[in-house]
Amino acid sequence: MNNRRRLVALRRESAAVMLFLAPSVLGFSVFYLIPFVLGISQSLTNRTLGGHFTGLTNYAELLASGSFRKAAANTLLFTSISVPLLIVLSLGLALLINKGPFFRQGLQTALILPLVVPVASVVLVWQIFVDWNGTLNAWLDHAGHSRVDWLQSGASMGVLVVLYLWKNLGYNLILFLAGLQQIPRDYYETARIEGAGRWHQFTRITLVYLTPTLFFVVLISIINSFKVFRETYLLAGDYPFDRIYILQHYMNNMFAALEIQKLTAAATLMVLCIAILVTVLLSLERRFRDVLD
Repeated sequence: MNNRRRLVALRRESAAVMLFLAPSVLGFSVFYLIPFVLGISQSLTNRTLGGHFTGLTNYAELLASGSFRKAAANTLLFTSISVPLLIVLSLGLALLINKGPFFRQGLQTALILPLVVPVASVVLVWQIFVDWNGTLNAWLDHAGHSRVDWLQSGASMGVLVVLYLWKNLGYNLILFLAGLQQIPRDYYETARIEGAGRWHQFTRITLVYLTPTLFFVVLISIINSFKVFRETYLLAGDYPFDRIYILQHYMNNMFAALEIQKLTAAATLMVLCIAILVTVLLSLERRFRDVLD
């Protein structure tokens, strides 16, 4: 009798959970899942309306495209540079702030402020800063150096990386601070009593217990690196300098040209790469937890 009551209660709870989740699941399906599935089907046809199945022809043409290869290489380069820098800087600042310096409040505010500033305002400030007649070149000219066309030279990738770091540093900082505050202080006191130095404490205590947070931060940082298109588009337009022509530029231009098959094929490949990367990171995190257990 008790088992039957528990089963009925469990069913009621499950029905209540599904009822509350239904609006979110419906919205996600209508605006994300169904369009993505339709996009995959479009990438396997030769045209949008009344098209015929062509298999992987669009993908083969995409991989043979010089513009796509350049955009993919630039995106990979940007992610491989910006994400490690972001992790190192945000972790270092989190460790500094966690110690409680006297300027802690001001530093936190300065780093978190970019999260609440609209993207258009951010880009406007950076345009003024890196323009040919902007603030940075005025400083260089005052110091006796020649001006640099920051957005039309090899330095454009550096501008984009710095913009990405400035925009996302505060978010990662919050996550790392939350993870650091979950580590018991007793571990550090015991390590100091046993004669462990700061490096030993960092590698054997901080990094070990911060690893789950670190995996999550790396994952979010990689995803955010693929979302930097808004800033790049507003900063440099549809066809920026070759060094900062990224995958989202390619897909945006294919949409403008009504090359829907190439657009959906590129989007599918991008999502596939992100999914593989996420799967690898989650697998590594699972193995690490098993080792700790």
